[in-house]
Amino acid sequence: MSSTFEILMNQINMPLDMRQSSAFLHAEIEQVLVHKVSHIWEFHFAFEEILPIDIFQELKKCLKEEFSKTGNQAVFEIRTINKDFTDELLQAYYQEAFTEGPCTSQGFRSMYQGLKVHAEGNQLVIEGPSSIDTDHFQKIHLPNLAKQLVKFGFPQFQCQVKASDALTQQQVETFQAEKEKIVQAANDEALKAIEALQKMAAPPVEEKTSHSGFQAKKAIARPKLDKAEITQMNAIQTEENRIVFEGMVFDLEKKVTRTGRVLINFKMTDYTSSFALQKWFKNEEEAKKYDMIKKNSWLRVRGNIEMNNFTHDLTMNVQDVQEVVHYDRKDLMPEGEKRIEFHAHTNMSTMDALPEVEDLIATAAKWGHKAVAITDHGNVQSFPHGYKAAKKAGIQLIYGMEANIVEDRVPITYNEIDMELREATYVVFDVETTGLSAIYNDLIQVAASKMYKGNVIAEFDEFINPGHPLSAFTTDLTGITDEHVKNAKPLEQVLQEFQEFCKDTVLVAHNATFDVGFMNVNYERHGLPKITQPVIDTLEFARNLYPEYKRHGLGPLTKRFQVSLDHHHMANYDAEATGRLLFIFIRDVAEKRGITNLNKLNTDLVDENSYKKARVKHATIYVKNQTGLKNLFKLVSLSNTKYFEGVPRIPRTVLDAHREGLILGTACSEGEVFDAVVSQGLDAAVEVAKYYDFIEIMPPAIYAPLIAKEQVKDMEELHTIIKNLIEVGERLDKPVLATGDVHYIEPEEEIYREIIVRSLGQGAMINRTIGHGENAQPAPLPKAHFRTTNEMLDEFAFLGDELARQVVIENPNQLASSFEPIEVVKGDLYTPFIDKSEEKVAELTYAKAFEIYGNPLPDIVDHRIERELSSILGNGFAVIYLASQMLVQRSNKRGYLVGSRGSVGSSFVATMIGITEVNPLSPHYVCGKCQYSEFITDGSYGSGFDMPDKDCPKCGHKLSKNGQDIPFETFLGFDGDKVPDIDLNFSGEDQPSAHLDVRDIFGEEYAFRAGTVGTVAAKTAYGFVKGYERDYNKFYRDAEVERLAQGASGVKRTTGQHPGGIVVIPNYMDVYDFTPVQYPADDLTAEWQTTHFNFHDIDENVLKLDVLGHDDPTMIRKLQDLSGIDPNDIPMDDKEVMALFSGTDVLGVTQEQIGTPTGMLGIPEFGTNFVRGMVDETHPTTFAELLQLSGLSHGTDVWLGNAQDLIKQGIADLSTVIGCRDDIMVYLMHKGLEPKMAFTIMERVRKGAWLKISDEERNAYIAAMKENNVPEWYIESCGKIKYMFPKAHAAAYVMMALRVAYFKVHHPIYYYCAYFSIRAKAFDIKTMSGGLDAVKRRMNEIAEKRKNNEASNVEIDLYTTLEIVNEMLERGFKFGKLDLYKSHATEFLIEGDTLIPPFSAMDGLGDNVARQVVRAREEGEFLSKTELRKRGGLSSTLVEKMDDMGILGNMPEDNQLSLFDELF
Repeated sequence: MSSTFEILMNQINMPLDMRQSSAFLHAEIEQVLVHKVSHIWEFHFAFEEILPIDIFQELKKCLKEEFSKTGNQAVFEIRTINKDFTDELLQAYYQEAFTEGPCTSQGFRSMYQGLKVHAEGNQLVIEGPSSIDTDHFQKIHLPNLAKQLVKFGFPQFQCQVKASDALTQQQVETFQAEKEKIVQAANDEALKAIEALQKMAAPPVEEKTSHSGFQAKKAIARPKLDKAEITQMNAIQTEENRIVFEGMVFDLEKKVTRTGRVLINFKMTDYTSSFALQKWFKNEEEAKKYDMIKKNSWLRVRGNIEMNNFTHDLTMNVQDVQEVVHYDRKDLMPEGEKRIEFHAHTNMSTMDALPEVEDLIATAAKWGHKAVAITDHGNVQSFPHGYKAAKKAGIQLIYGMEANIVEDRVPITYNEIDMELREATYVVFDVETTGLSAIYNDLIQVAASKMYKGNVIAEFDEFINPGHPLSAFTTDLTGITDEHVKNAKPLEQVLQEFQEFCKDTVLVAHNATFDVGFMNVNYERHGLPKITQPVIDTLEFARNLYPEYKRHGLGPLTKRFQVSLDHHHMANYDAEATGRLLFIFIRDVAEKRGITNLNKLNTDLVDENSYKKARVKHATIYVKNQTGLKNLFKLVSLSNTKYFEGVPRIPRTVLDAHREGLILGTACSEGEVFDAVVSQGLDAAVEVAKYYDFIEIMPPAIYAPLIAKEQVKDMEELHTIIKNLIEVGERLDKPVLATGDVHYIEPEEEIYREIIVRSLGQGAMINRTIGHGENAQPAPLPKAHFRTTNEMLDEFAFLGDELARQVVIENPNQLASSFEPIEVVKGDLYTPFIDKSEEKVAELTYAKAFEIYGNPLPDIVDHRIERELSSILGNGFAVIYLASQMLVQRSNKRGYLVGSRGSVGSSFVATMIGITEVNPLSPHYVCGKCQYSEFITDGSYGSGFDMPDKDCPKCGHKLSKNGQDIPFETFLGFDGDKVPDIDLNFSGEDQPSAHLDVRDIFGEEYAFRAGTVGTVAAKTAYGFVKGYERDYNKFYRDAEVERLAQGASGVKRTTGQHPGGIVVIPNYMDVYDFTPVQYPADDLTAEWQTTHFNFHDIDENVLKLDVLGHDDPTMIRKLQDLSGIDPNDIPMDDKEVMALFSGTDVLGVTQEQIGTPTGMLGIPEFGTNFVRGMVDETHPTTFAELLQLSGLSHGTDVWLGNAQDLIKQGIADLSTVIGCRDDIMVYLMHKGLEPKMAFTIMERVRKGAWLKISDEERNAYIAAMKENNVPEWYIESCGKIKYMFPKAHAAAYVMMALRVAYFKVHHPIYYYCAYFSIRAKAFDIKTMSGGLDAVKRRMNEIAEKRKNNEASNVEIDLYTTLEIVNEMLERGFKFGKLDLYKSHATEFLIEGDTLIPPFSAMDGLGDNVARQVVRAREEGEFLSKTELRKRGGLSSTLVEKMDDMGILGNMPEDNQLSLFDELF
């Protein structure tokens, strides 16, 4: 048995006993033909003898089943050496023949299949009745039967029918009996019909179905479409009937009409195209029968194709649906003989690859691969997700990266000697070739100019005949035709003459490594000495002498220095132009840098940044152990920061310095070893490959684009290159690994990558075009799907079985086993160290507590502090508290309040040290004078601010009120060990300073902005698809555009930073223990570096501070500056402020005047339409009720369909419904539940997990609640909630809101000034200063547009602004006009009861121009519009707008006096 036949038997799972049968002893596969259109695989087998029938039938069955799984069909023919057979074997095969193609005709089979046969010499004798021996069968069917037997391995037979009298008689009798049976049946049927007519009465009630049960109903919904002819979707261009599609559902939408009918709109693809489909159902119950219509299911559907009048696209109205089994690709090799992919890209390879790392790992695991490697371009952003996914899948993940390696310093001269540049004689030469490979391509022209002191003293110009016609590509590029080279000298003669011409000179070429390399390979081939004289490369000379130029090609340089270049890419013209440039460079280098000697060019001129212009070479770097991981993180960081230039670059010396724990592979065709094999030959490649640990080879299909680019001649040459790469490995005793350069998983996904890559435009290297003019097309992309072991073995079949197995299976598995387990994401939290942070937190806490509550502290305060501190200090969280306290304190000193977000206000320690102003203790009184305190712990007050005023019973001083009754557990968890997430709202104005404070506190090398990764969004992908359609003349229907957009989305496009998140690395470690670093969006000028990993991937390992910017603190600061009122002195229970929430009287206006029943307009968190509606329904009167509203408005399914209904039905009121998450725990504890259970119930409810937990767990909670008299409605309400707001967050918001509301009620002009300066997003100065009628008119216009969904976002924002303007005007204040000499650049000004708008409020006038106008007017009055334009920097349009608004008065166009003014 041949090895290929053995592999096939393994792949198709042929039973072992049959595999070991003597029939297969000498089995071989002689030929395999693959018919790509019909997907038929045609095998030609050779066996020693005809197979036993049972083995034949099993072989046929196994082949059919295994190939059908991949959508293919297998057929085979057999050649036998020994054609002996028995009559029994012949009879068995005779009957088998009628199951094969040509013999399956119904008429032929029914008459012949049951007959007896035997052989007489070369005659196949068939015994049968005389009626079957007809010309039709003799001419057509019997020759087919003979052919079929030959395919089974029998000799060629002549078929002969032998008439049998007995069989003839038997046939006549059978016919008569059948005839009588048919007549009898017809008579019986007729009698039954007559009887039925006689009995007929009223028609019976129609029974819907005789089936019963849901499964039976589903069975009805599944018609058999097994034998239906399937149409490819791309074949349908017009309306057609009864079409059958088979494909996958990728989009689904279900609609229920008002009448109860159900419409399912879904989209399917068969990967030739996609189609929109729809199916109607009478009701929901009928729709349930078709539950197989779901996303990612494979269906066969039948229906009519019609034009949809709504979408204007062809749509199938579906009649029948059947679920079909879709077979995924499988790795057919047995366990222990499977490959490992060492080169795979994920969607983190920027705009290049598709698979998410989880999918890549899942596929490898599904195929039984032991490991898989990830090698994204220049980044490691897939590592954290890959680490978790590989753990889950139970396979090894090899962490790698495809890096861009560059030489640190690229020399200008080679073989340099001590020689004055001005005195040397130069041979400036250029070669033209048929391609880029000195090994596989030919020299076709060598031209040179010998020059001395800038003058040409001799010339050399010879064509060379390559011995084959030149390609159109070569002729297009060089201008050299077959005529030029027809009668040229032999190559060896030209080489000898050129060596003689170059004696005792300095050689010069533009990109000399190419030209010198080509010459040296040809010299060596003909036994001539290699070049040893000095060489100058004018390309590197120009790059180092003129680093400010962007392009240093011969064309751009000749244009810049005005040197003639008539025919670029013809060697004689190129050589002369290069020579002229050389002498310009020699002159400039002497004048600019003082360099006159040849041997000083490399040492004194080569710039330390020359790596930025060096050619990038790809290499794969893999992490062998934990040291290697840290080194790779350092390399990624350096390449993305210090050495970034267009792409992340790693200079070779930097790689050498960090090579410990890393393994290097030679990568793809962009790697230097592949390049050396192609351009310099085996010996040179062996030298280059010494640097690497293993050699990579890829399937010829991956390298195929090189053939299209004419860099490699044909597939045969490609095979030679791959064999040479293997020889490089053998010579160096380094492993050679076959890798797949994976960019997507399934072959069908190729189009998605095509769309992503082509969206980069023709400027991208990968999209460089081949050809000229209209025919120019980018090179095709390689077939880069994730290949199975058998697919990979097929790709490398040209190497022979043994070598293919070695590079595909053995070597990768052997190398993978040398990698150590690696921890990418740490298991613990590492907080920074601040000396004595624990003591400082405790000191600050107690100092403040003693100051407020006295010493000794009340028990309730003391116990709370003790419990919190033991949690905070015991879990190492003190440093997080202290860092936040330092940030808040610094911002406070700069005059800004800082608001807290999230549940930090649940911590009393946070309150005491100044992180939050929310006090979480029970409602209480405290005396600011004698520190008397009184705590209300019975739950009678939801907030201390709502308690009645009271004087101190000890000293008579008015008591202050506080306490929101928030349990500490909601912050750090019940056991106090949850990592605290302290979010702080700094003023937007102060946010940059607060960010720098973090850096100042922890050190620049430990503080980084939280990095983010931006991927291609669905809308962007849609644009890419439409662009691809346009640029490449494709025409896609809408469903196909949607499918392609879905496939192309999710690929990394850029990086960024979180608006306020700062990651702090512990100062006893360094950042590379956690993540590499980079600049956001590769912006090297950015002030901050960011984490390379998306910060969510490491947020459980390092401290992240949320230093967010917010308008509220900015607005409070503005109000403080205007009024002089300290915001901390504003009471939280002001009666008039509370009156705002139940009416408008306190503002002195009616509901009709301002268009809203309460005074909520412009109040933070309460001014939106949704919350205003809630306020109107509930009319809150206490701080606790405002907290409820804040919680209700920010939660999901907490108000709508829940609390709102309970209040409307009178079951509960605003104070008793569930509003914030903490309420649940506090309420249940007051009811008597155990604190731990109360906490757990709160946690389940707030995350929407109440209905997801087991019935057993939920029932236990319900029982405990009922036992403690928790009402039924409360329990039901818990079950509806999806997300809940923390009470501490609500309290912080409400406190800020009440401060702003205080100014709105008591200091309105300050409030409106601050609102317009800070919060308003859109302005229309003309309307706003046009009076009440103008404002109301514009509001009505926008309201009308909003009804019709026609209002733009700007108009919606403007409506919000106009609501406030309207209210302000109705309250008797005035909105002034812009004033050229009074208005501020960016701030509103108060003049009595009038607001004067700033210049920046004018549409189209930015802050910078506004400031310029203010600066210009300080220099003097504007005498004319022309002067205003020039000095103020305003455009003509803006000046015209100002004039229209009456701001400029009678200002003239310009300040030239008219001649006539003097006369009158």
